[in-house]
Amino acid sequence: MPDNHPHDIAAVLLDWYGSHARVLPWRAPPGAARADPYAVWLSEVMLQQTQVPTVRPYFEKFLARWPSFAALAAADEAELMAAWAGLGYYARARNLLACARAVAGEHGGRLPEDEAALRALPGIGGYTAAAVAAIAFGRRAVVVDSNVERVVARLFAIADPLPAAKPAIHAATDSITPDACAGDFAQAMMDLGSMICTARAPRCLACPLRERCRAAAEGAPEAYPVKARKPEKPRRFGTFFWAERDGAVLLVRRPARGLLGGMRALPTGEWGAEPPGLAAPPFAAEWRLLEPRVRHVFTHFRLEAALAAASFAGHSVPPESEWWPIDDLGSAGLPTVFVRAVRMMEKQRCVQ
Repeated sequence: MPDNHPHDIAAVLLDWYGSHARVLPWRAPPGAARADPYAVWLSEVMLQQTQVPTVRPYFEKFLARWPSFAALAAADEAELMAAWAGLGYYARARNLLACARAVAGEHGGRLPEDEAALRALPGIGGYTAAAVAAIAFGRRAVVVDSNVERVVARLFAIADPLPAAKPAIHAATDSITPDACAGDFAQAMMDLGSMICTARAPRCLACPLRERCRAAAEGAPEAYPVKARKPEKPRRFGTFFWAERDGAVLLVRRPARGLLGGMRALPTGEWGAEPPGLAAPPFAAEWRLLEPRVRHVFTHFRLEAALAAASFAGHSVPPESEWWPIDDLGSAGLPTVFVRAVRMMEKQRCVQ
């Protein structure tokens, strides 16, 4: 069984990173001066439960539009939410704005450098605080994302199932994290997990740590990390209402707090355990239910929504609503679940 010598692992991995690091717009090259703390923080918030290819264009647009904490702190919340549309997990966008305002108002526009102070800011948890401290400020911090979790579970053949294994994985990561170059080491671990030590079909022959990996020695790297079976997500039902008038569709602003808070959306009824049919339309009309259903998976439940359509006939509409040109719905900043409804309506209109 391989012996995992902490300094040996770090040295080998940092050497590999020098030649194989991913080029990402929020990163400094290996061994270079540290990256812009604002860019590191922005990217880490966006990357929470979202993959790099999805984040990259959003990051570049945000950085061009709001290039500093001061600029972001002054942003209009509705505009920011619209710019975030499609990234999902919308509480992150609200926390992003709250954090920028806290940094601008309480820290002179500069992020604090230590983990404890970072964790006191809105939307910054343990992982993000460690990543920002290490990557932006060179502080020694134990950075464990899903890629690092997988790499370390295999290196040490940690057999406890997740999430119970998380403390052991964190301790093992701590044991191999160097005092110097902590930011490069964290990013090297992320890159190794993303490019080599993948969840399926890991490229063990190309791995710089193969000779030190206990899972590889066992011949079963894909057996790690061991994952407990996830319970099936509950299913909820709802109805989306498509109200049309003179080439425009009725959109509402969802409540500021709660799921998809502050986002533009189609009017909906309540989402519950039974299909609501045509309950709670935005106004009285001859609504007709369409097929098929809109299906979307949220963090804690699956949604199946019917789509109902009607023409507007002069009734009063809900407060916080607006008529949006159908041909310009791409600029409305709709969440993904409502984008799917729009695409369904486009197909319906094409066959009518």
